[in-house]
Amino acid sequence: MDAFALGFSVGIREDYTYQQTPRNVDVPVQILDNDFRDPDIDRYLRRFQQLEPNVAMLGDAYTRDEGREYSRTARELKASFPDVEIIIVPKCREAVPAIDEDLILGYPMGYSDKTADEYTNIVDWRGRRVHLLGASPPKQYQTIQELTQPRVTGEEPADIVGVDWNGIHLAALKGEFFHPNGYRSADHLSIRETVKRSLEQIRRYWRSVGVWPDQTTGSSPLATEPLDPVWAVDGSHADGRALEDAIVVEYEDGPALAYRDEHERARIEYREGLTPAP
Repeated sequence: MDAFALGFSVGIREDYTYQQTPRNVDVPVQILDNDFRDPDIDRYLRRFQQLEPNVAMLGDAYTRDEGREYSRTARELKASFPDVEIIIVPKCREAVPAIDEDLILGYPMGYSDKTADEYTNIVDWRGRRVHLLGASPPKQYQTIQELTQPRVTGEEPADIVGVDWNGIHLAALKGEFFHPNGYRSADHLSIRETVKRSLEQIRRYWRSVGVWPDQTTGSSPLATEPLDPVWAVDGSHADGRALEDAIVVEYEDGPALAYRDEHERARIEYREGLTPAP
């Protein structure tokens, strides 16, 4: 919930749920990861259909044929859910070109049986859409530079569409929070407060290097457009329902908007960076 409130995309692995109760939090599943230790594409797709996330980490391709098979599955999935972003992780060099060009390549850096530098060269990822899997933000930023900086050989830069990392949770259990210049002691903080402190530091770091979305526009280049329109508070009707049936919220330095339900409100507020007025 704290990550969602700070503007991060949030999600779960297919065999997990959020630690929440419906009484106090309603956070959408925006990213659905797979259980790479026990992969089962049919099980994953059933879970996807239940949750309809924005981003699907479909699976790891250890061979060229697996890359092709995951691409076929991705095409079928996008036929029914055209707005979903699909990530496939090539775990061998031959799998990279076997994955369709419009799909996102997962670049394994953190906790993985194989990391990208063990079986590929940076040039293999250039010109592709790439999501960095794991590792701390400074390490991710170094890889971003390697994948995007100009090269004398002229390869196109990679398009870095996202990063993720869950190392801050283990650090919190050890009484530390993330800081770009090294972990800091958090013995005086609770586990939740420690994780939140790490999240704040991560956001501050990405802003300092110009990677965090532009806050002046309130929109993220990584976000898809909302699936449903927001009602303008102008006395009109939408979908046959009167405005008085909507959830109306006033925002700081902005308009008042109305929503069909709390799920829509949470999604739109997150995507547009909206802060309710006090």
